[in-house]
Amino acid sequence: MSDLLFEEPAGAGSAAPDVLARKWRPRSFATVVGQDAVVRALQHALKTNRLHHAYLLTGSRGVGKTTLARIFAKALNCETGIASEPCGQCGSCLDIDRGRFVDYIEIDAASNRGVGEIQQLLEQARFAPTSGRFKVYVIDEVHMLSGHAFNAMLKTLEEPPADVKFVLATTDPQKIPVTVLSRCLQFNLKNLRHEALVSHLSYVLTQEHVVAEPVALDALARAARGSARDALSLTDQAIAFGGGSVSGQAVAQMLGQVGREPLIRLMQALMESRAQDALAMGDELLESGASAEAVLDELARLCHEVIVARVLGSQASASQDEDVQALAKKLDAEQAQMAYQIVILGRRDLDLAPDESTGFQMTLMRLLAFAPEPLPPPAAALRAPRTRAAASIRATPISSPTVAAPRPQASPAAAPLAAPSPAILTAQEWPSLVKTLPLSGLTRQFAQQSSFVRIDPAFENRIEITVPTQALNDDAARVRLEEALTNRLGRPIELRVSVGLGSGPTAAEQKAKRAAELQRMAEESIVKSPLVQAIIKEFDATIVPGSIRWIGPDPDELTDPPPEKEKGS
Repeated sequence: MSDLLFEEPAGAGSAAPDVLARKWRPRSFATVVGQDAVVRALQHALKTNRLHHAYLLTGSRGVGKTTLARIFAKALNCETGIASEPCGQCGSCLDIDRGRFVDYIEIDAASNRGVGEIQQLLEQARFAPTSGRFKVYVIDEVHMLSGHAFNAMLKTLEEPPADVKFVLATTDPQKIPVTVLSRCLQFNLKNLRHEALVSHLSYVLTQEHVVAEPVALDALARAARGSARDALSLTDQAIAFGGGSVSGQAVAQMLGQVGREPLIRLMQALMESRAQDALAMGDELLESGASAEAVLDELARLCHEVIVARVLGSQASASQDEDVQALAKKLDAEQAQMAYQIVILGRRDLDLAPDESTGFQMTLMRLLAFAPEPLPPPAAALRAPRTRAAASIRATPISSPTVAAPRPQASPAAAPLAAPSPAILTAQEWPSLVKTLPLSGLTRQFAQQSSFVRIDPAFENRIEITVPTQALNDDAARVRLEEALTNRLGRPIELRVSVGLGSGPTAAEQKAKRAAELQRMAEESIVKSPLVQAIIKEFDATIVPGSIRWIGPDPDELTDPPPEKEKGS
């Protein structure tokens, strides 16, 4: 059965226009959208006359639980006989549609949750139907019933009269006692697919003679989150907001959503580490009426598109626009995954932030902090920043201050390593070469933990290296390192990787050695500081063990550990 079959709406041709959600409520199984599995099961039961006494329909709001219950009641009581599709024209079908059928009882458990109301309902169930074939009791939001009310239902649910059918509907089946669940046939209604909702809205608006832009329908379907009723209610609102038409700009303004173009520009600024531009664009989006939640939701969707484009490559080109493909070329799969995770966590933590704007800006800051590193300039001398150290000092009774130590002068870093020929590359040069490569994530770890073995005597562009564990021996990381070395050395490089402990140093070992030396210098600079010694003597203070830490640049930014200060300097 197709998801997209429709009939004339309820109330068609009437003088007073109805809201879309009521006017286009399905009146037959054929007009139900997106619930094929449940519809087939109910139709088969009706066709073969294998009817259960109690049904439980579960699912989120607006997916068709009470609508299916009403259609099922019409099929049971249709004057043409029990059929897999009600005729919709007989007196019973029309009365059920209009809410006038005496043997169709629909109860809202949220407002009738007590044991007294349920006992009264069960008393009436003992009597034969007045005009129909079956009495059908539909209890909506059944999980709201009290425990005593559920207990009162059990006996009737277990041994009901032959001419009584119960249809229970709920959005939270976990709250229903298992004793009730075991007495019902349960059907789970799923949220409608995005494509089905868009097609449904397009059909409805075409029949209503309302002009609608595809981008507006897409936004309305996304905002409905799988609910057909919510989608139609939002469409009604959009028609009123747009003065009789449904435009993308009006819907975006109504929903507080973000346009595609500013979102692309924001992502480009984030990936290019243009912090000032990115924060300014973020402020403009919030000032234009978009909520931080909506912006982060759209950023997450954009990250998803970039990841798909990156993973599928040319196979995704047909479904991805040029902007997404351009972003995919700037991000590797790891960076795109990290950006998606940052956005999702920032969206989740918005309520914990001091205010929405602060939480949104901090998410942008995280994206900037983990943005792809730009390629190093081809010939530019980089100077390492001055080093600093700090320690916590405990004194009595004065609270612990934080004291900055004298700053030893760092050695200026040499110009970037000149590209050596692979044929003369040595184990000592390998860590320095690896450190200059624009790598990140697992590839960076793979390169920094690797140890140079030799150049293949038979092929000078083939480099043999080792990594300490099999967990680091990743083919994707090897390929990316080969690409980086090829770009750096100006000739095609092939890597042969083995697992084991190499004899040569690794970049990670050199970094750890530099970090230990910098930490030692930081501790000495604190302990020997005249200011610190004066504080210790004056306030009977002590340096908190383990509190001294290096707060200068990353050890990788320094070519060699900074020299110790000479006496008298």
